[in-house]
Amino acid sequence: MSKPQTLPDSVDATLQLLNGHGYFAERSLATVLFLSLRLGRPLFLEGEAGVGKTEIAKVLSATLGRKLIRLQCYEGLDVSSAVYEWNSAAQMIAIRLAEAAGDSDREQLSSDIFSERYLIKRPLLQALEPDVGGAPVLLIDELDRADEAFEAYLLEILSDFQVTIPELGTFKAPQPPIVIVTSNRTREIHDALKRRCLYHWVDYPSAERELAIVKSRVPGISAKLSQQVVRFVQELRDQDFYKNPGVAETIDWATALTQLDARSLTPDVVGDTLGTLLKYQDDIAKMQAGTMEKVLKEATSDI
Repeated sequence: MSKPQTLPDSVDATLQLLNGHGYFAERSLATVLFLSLRLGRPLFLEGEAGVGKTEIAKVLSATLGRKLIRLQCYEGLDVSSAVYEWNSAAQMIAIRLAEAAGDSDREQLSSDIFSERYLIKRPLLQALEPDVGGAPVLLIDELDRADEAFEAYLLEILSDFQVTIPELGTFKAPQPPIVIVTSNRTREIHDALKRRCLYHWVDYPSAERELAIVKSRVPGISAKLSQQVVRFVQELRDQDFYKNPGVAETIDWATALTQLDARSLTPDVVGDTLGTLLKYQDDIAKMQAGTMEKVLKEATSDI
């Protein structure tokens, strides 16, 4: 991890910080990110999968020289996986050793086995610990996948940056972490949690920004192919698919085409590589049924 850097002091500096690491953001996103950093408020990013929400946390970690702590949400996520749990196996061994040694002071034993020595710290608790490198970047990824009950538990953390453990007391962050919360909007997140954050909808990038992203992430791609790829994907998003390709798929497809030494888009090349761009068979079948010819014509005309 690089040496800790100071936070950007303006929207322009924030935009430059993102662009310098290959993240070509709109000014509106740079503005809300700057305000989040200055105000010490969590940033809630919502948008379709693959538009770059998670990448923002990674870029912040890399450019600011801060540790990245990631909590990947899923259905059934609970406190023991997200915050802390007790090392019950080690506690049991300690109890057996105490019994073998004839230690009958139950109060002292209870105090010993419920000390930090036996505490397993999960991502949310780790993010509240002091760090010589500065407050970490805490990424709470795809919160919409977690249960509503877990959202309620997050309220204390996002409000006061503290966690209460009944056996030990309250752990409060000496310096609030930089919190990025993402959601693919598969369900609505409760208003109480949103009120504790600054909000931004991350949309698909414009053709100009997506072209810059492709050139940055796939340096070996030709100018002609990169333009065709971006135009093809932009046209594709105007079609009625179950799941439109995100920026991540655009980069994957461009990378795959360069690995195949493609110089331009042709029906055969597109047909053979659709699996890197579309991830549902119904969408692929629709492309092969006639949509591909129309989109390909639009993407390759005048280039």
